[in-house]
Amino acid sequence: MPQLNTSTWFVTIISMILALFILFQSKITNHTFHLSPSHKDMKPIISNTPWEKKWTKIYLPLSLPQH
Repeated sequence: MPQLNTSTWFVTIISMILALFILFQSKITNHTFHLSPSHKDMKPIISNTPWEKKWTKIYLPLSLPQH
């Protein structure tokens, strides 16, 4: 049975790690990040919708009177 030649594994693994590092660095540098993000006001938005003014009741089928 022939022996497995493992002498090139180190070079292959190191070159693969280096190629992945360069690839990820080039992907990351294409992104633009905001330097100082502005804070948004957390005030509640008041909306005037017709269903907010009315009192509504939801009738469940089990809460209806028995016939």
